[in-house]
Amino acid sequence: MRQQSFTIAGGFFALLLYAGILWGGVAVIRDQEGAGPDFPLETPDAAAVESPNPPAEVPAAPPPQTISKSQAVHEQKAGAGKVDRLPARTIEPQLFAVPQDGIAQPLERIAPRPPLSEPKEKPAATTIVYQRPVALAAGLIRSGETTVQLKDIGPENAEKTCERNGRSWPCGMVARTAFRNFLRARALVCDQPEESSKKTVTTACKVGNENPAEWLVSNGWATPLPGSPLEAKAEAARSAKLGFYGDDPRDLSRAPLVIDEPPVATVPDDAAPDL
Repeated sequence: MRQQSFTIAGGFFALLLYAGILWGGVAVIRDQEGAGPDFPLETPDAAAVESPNPPAEVPAAPPPQTISKSQAVHEQKAGAGKVDRLPARTIEPQLFAVPQDGIAQPLERIAPRPPLSEPKEKPAATTIVYQRPVALAAGLIRSGETTVQLKDIGPENAEKTCERNGRSWPCGMVARTAFRNFLRARALVCDQPEESSKKTVTTACKVGNENPAEWLVSNGWATPLPGSPLEAKAEAARSAKLGFYGDDPRDLSRAPLVIDEPPVATVPDDAAPDL
């Protein structure tokens, strides 16, 4: 309790001391402001004032000089510490005029520059492989849900019939059988058709290293389209009477082929072998 009383009394004494210092400072400032010396002002007579001299003529300022940009930059660097502004320069109006007729020429189209790099080679045509093809007719093949018609030859019908020597024979079925023997369920590698959305597409194909369309035309089992490069092979098959241009290959009434074989020597039964 006693210690708390001393603390309160010390704080109160400090406040009084601070207030006394402030009050003394205010009094000193007021004394300094009001204690200035008295100086009398003397007003001279108007007659004693002499007339001032007339103002001298101010020389006219020289015309601004035209300076180059490099000179202005040099002067600016030389007087970097000064605050004077650079003198104004005149603008030449001819620099902003419309070009003369002799200078302005009409635009001329020139040839484009050659490419910086050689053009890329055209990528090879993509191919599609048809597994386990089945011949529906000569040149007509089914693989899965897609039917392929060989390019450069006309479509053939398996029900086609041909006449030779007054007799008709089912050459369409014979041609289909010959084409099936040629395929032998080998994979058919064809160029990617342009319209692959259709169920029947026409494209060029290969079986191994052979062209099936060329094989059919060469054996007389297909007719090439007009203008096709296979027309010469069709003429050769017609001259040789192959396929559609020949007889029925199933005709068994023809004379059998005679094969000349040498006679077989007979050995008597009682002949003893040489020992």
